[in-house]
Amino acid sequence: MDGSGHTLLSVSDARARVLALCAPLPREEAPVDSAVGRALLETVVAARTVPPWDNSAMDGYAVRSVDAAAPGARLTVVATIMAGQTPACRLGPGECARIMTGAPIPEGADAVVMQEKATRAGDAVELLEAVRPRQHVRDLGEDARAGEPLLAAGTVLGVPEAGMLWGQGLTKVPVPRRPKVAVLSTGDELCHFDQPEPGKIVDTNGPSLALAAKRLGAVVTSLGIARDEAEDVLERLRPGLGFDAVITSAGVSVGERDVVKDALLALGVEMSFWRVAIKPGKPLAVGRKGRTVFFGLPGNPTSSLVSFELFVRPALRRMMGHADVEPPRVPGRLDVDAPLSKPAGMVHYVRATAPLRDGALRARPLPSQTSGALQSAALATHLIELPAEGTRFAAGDAVALLPVSWAG
Repeated sequence: MDGSGHTLLSVSDARARVLALCAPLPREEAPVDSAVGRALLETVVAARTVPPWDNSAMDGYAVRSVDAAAPGARLTVVATIMAGQTPACRLGPGECARIMTGAPIPEGADAVVMQEKATRAGDAVELLEAVRPRQHVRDLGEDARAGEPLLAAGTVLGVPEAGMLWGQGLTKVPVPRRPKVAVLSTGDELCHFDQPEPGKIVDTNGPSLALAAKRLGAVVTSLGIARDEAEDVLERLRPGLGFDAVITSAGVSVGERDVVKDALLALGVEMSFWRVAIKPGKPLAVGRKGRTVFFGLPGNPTSSLVSFELFVRPALRRMMGHADVEPPRVPGRLDVDAPLSKPAGMVHYVRATAPLRDGALRARPLPSQTSGALQSAALATHLIELPAEGTRFAAGDAVALLPVSWAG
């Protein structure tokens, strides 16, 4: 429990509860370029063999390896094969063909000698190396064979996978539809970034969280900015029913103007939990009504981004069919001038840079860890995860690092 008597969930328990509220969204046949970032719902079987013939990986000479088992072999050039041409010749003993990268290997040849390893005079070529069978040959079907599985169900599509699908002539694939996400900012102190007002703070949470969701592939709608009144929050939240996820920022702590929780309850949202044993980002309200999952994130800009990274991003990935949705972790070593200390009981996520040095990522905390400043988030490449049970962390200690998805 925290000082106010509230039960704090561990990070792992909170994320498990979040993911229990989520499932892959209904199927659609999406254009390949639009499907990137989502998981295939069916295995794709190759209709084409790629490449459709053995071809050269180098500019050079197609040869019979039996004719060039030792350096110094002299061969006669009987043809030139450019990429895009079909060879018309069959190589016999002592013969070779000038060949370009990607051109089909002629019949009789089983290897390629790159041009830097050959000396030519007229139609005669002297090879400067011994030749191995299949040397510099890209095999027929190296990338795909007709009738065989190309991409398994559950594969998350990236750029290479999209290229493989286009290579098969496919333009659409079955994937979960994109998550529909609504974003609401709350706070009497906020104004729109394009409508500054005296005494007001520009709302960066709403646009930032919307952008983070869009980068994942969600379709995002803004619900605007609500005042710190439960009725106003409630009215702005009502249109969010029917979305796959609604993300709010601020209003979920214990202050008298923190009214988002009351509005969610009045809306009929069945709450899963309120608070998590982490810093930053302890105030976190998560629940569901119908198909809509509600995320009440903290109001400090960096806290909201960290909470998005730890909880909302995995949820949206689950909706898009990803099997592995946990935030990625990589090992590193702590790079500090003085030991870090914290109380036991809460996981701390420390913004840091982590350059590779001496074979390891060296995690150096940024000077400012304030939750209200976006600059430390902008400079961070990783979050150092300091476990709940730990209290002191010294230079050189092994740490888990979470690469932040917002970097770059």
